[in-house]
Amino acid sequence: MNHLIDNERAQAFARDALAWMAARHIPPAPQNFELVYAYVGLENSDLKRTMDGLVANGCKFDASVMSILHARYFQTGKESEAMAELGAKITAELDAVLKLLNTAGRDHSAYGSTLSKATGELDQANLTEGKIKALIDHVIHSTRAMEARSKTLEVQLQTSSTEVTVLRERLESARRESLTDPLTGISNRKAFDTELAESIERAVESGEPLSLLMCDIDHFKIFNDTWGHQTGDQVLRLVANCISENVKGRDTAARFGGEEFVVILPQTSLADAMSLAEQIRIKVESKKLVKKSTGDILGAITISIGVAQYNPSENAAEFVRRADACMYAAKHGGRNRVASKADGAAQASAAA
Repeated sequence: MNHLIDNERAQAFARDALAWMAARHIPPAPQNFELVYAYVGLENSDLKRTMDGLVANGCKFDASVMSILHARYFQTGKESEAMAELGAKITAELDAVLKLLNTAGRDHSAYGSTLSKATGELDQANLTEGKIKALIDHVIHSTRAMEARSKTLEVQLQTSSTEVTVLRERLESARRESLTDPLTGISNRKAFDTELAESIERAVESGEPLSLLMCDIDHFKIFNDTWGHQTGDQVLRLVANCISENVKGRDTAARFGGEEFVVILPQTSLADAMSLAEQIRIKVESKKLVKKSTGDILGAITISIGVAQYNPSENAAEFVRRADACMYAAKHGGRNRVASKADGAAQASAAA
């Protein structure tokens, strides 16, 4: 039952999106539909505020405006072949829907003309009984034909709407995959870059703190060289799980590259970020890497974590560099520790 309700809501949003675009003469291209669907479906509060503001100011949603909005709120860069194929299918389905609607418009117009003409003729006083019967039969025939066409149109629109919904879900799934690290299952570098930029923007607007953790697995090369890359992959997955288990819904954990991980912490002060980093460090340290085939313990895993709080005067790259510098301070301080720079000095919390 819930699936049926969700499907009906999705179809309603799809119709609303098409109507919104048609009213503004916006071509039903895949990225335009994706953007407007998210807007009418209230999927992104930031997007809604922006679009509402543009509407209020009488903005003309031409190709350049739609392109800028899509690049701002959705995936940037060249789409994968799979996503491009899905986009083409959505375009074809939307074209089919528009053709159906155009046909329906012509049918309704013709039916209206038939009724108007019959009404005019029936107003004539000199019509014979046979003529009246013929007019009534013609109206009945036209009405039945219109009912049949309407039912056919309803079925076709339902089918097309369902197909668009399915394709959109597949497109969304493909996008999520493009933003996910395949080895660890958490966000990848591309997703991190996007989320960090948006988190900084929100922090500047709200004045709330924003912190960043930069994590690096200690002596990771030794695991790879000693036990092989499969064991190294196991270490990466284990650390990713430890980090993910300790972050909240609004936070973003991502694989930064190689054996480095990052965590974006909105609405989090430096002190609270340090506390969370220490929890993650302890969690990782408690794990022991075990060889599945023999049960042998291959060694303990530890990580070094750098913590930085966002400074409104810096850009994203500078913010990341500061967190990275703190992480190296933790490395140089003996590893398996958390470090932050405050008042120009590195402060470290070492393992007991």
